[in-house]
Amino acid sequence: SLPLGKIFNLCLIPISWIDGEHQWGMSLFAPGTDFKSTVDSIRYLRDCTGEDGELIKQFMTFHIFFHEDHIPVSILRADEVLKESFKCPEIPPYASAKEENMFKNLKHLTYPINVGRNVARDAAITHFVFPSDIELYPSLNCVPMFLEMIARNEGPLLNKKPRVFPLPVFEVKETARVPDNKTELLQMLRTEDAILFHKNICANCHSVPERSKWEKTPQKERMEISVVGKREGSFQHWEPIFIGTNREPYYEERLTWEGKRDKMTQGYQLCVKDYEFHVLSDAFLVHRPGIKLMAAARRPEHEQTTNSLIDKKISRELRILFGYKKGCVI
Repeated sequence: SLPLGKIFNLCLIPISWIDGEHQWGMSLFAPGTDFKSTVDSIRYLRDCTGEDGELIKQFMTFHIFFHEDHIPVSILRADEVLKESFKCPEIPPYASAKEENMFKNLKHLTYPINVGRNVARDAAITHFVFPSDIELYPSLNCVPMFLEMIARNEGPLLNKKPRVFPLPVFEVKETARVPDNKTELLQMLRTEDAILFHKNICANCHSVPERSKWEKTPQKERMEISVVGKREGSFQHWEPIFIGTNREPYYEERLTWEGKRDKMTQGYQLCVKDYEFHVLSDAFLVHRPGIKLMAAARRPEHEQTTNSLIDKKISRELRILFGYKKGCVI
């Protein structure tokens, strides 16, 4: 999910990821006047990017959402939009849209990232779903390798406990190339061109169980389960990004990207329900190049609002609805 200002990230995704076999769904936050720019950007990607656009037409769906207080003046149905002719501009609409002039920023709106995640999940037509963020790039071939592993149905997959499949997450230097596979990633970790995601902000939020073992294990020809962990103990604040199904708890839609902790409430539910976390051996995510420092991540006003909402309201609701289990925290 993403706001208009991030849609250019779609063009940074290697088109080989849209491989002609697997469906991609993208939810876009487009309140007020951002709606038209968003629709024009989608049209540009579909109609003005040659062969890449043809793949996007066949294998990618777009789902636009906005708050009821900021409904666009005019909303055409999808079939009406696609019937209209579109003249390809020299500059893509998303490139010419200035951040400071976007409706979201002019109105000082927060980004309801969890609404976007849930919208994309609901729109999925596959059994397995992989809710992620547009600035997190998956390793190549992770989906077919994962499905091949599921088809083998061996080892930890034979138990009947509820489970999800987390991917380790990393970030790379701004000048670095995003690694395609684990071999390239491990080399970049050795040279410190890559580090654990948010290592400088909240290392415990994104470190997987037995991470050192994962980072010492070379790339294999086929996907396996590296380790089975739980969201408890030293991982009680873990915010995993995982492959799962629509049976898993939804993301809490009152939380925002700016306020952080947006996956913590889901993590609590998974912990209380005794979910296992089957960490994948040869799949990972890498954030768009650039290592974030603590100073750049601080948003005190929004963080205070989120902390108050979780601590005074949401945590009580979750305990009433799902109960309490020792070691499970929000």
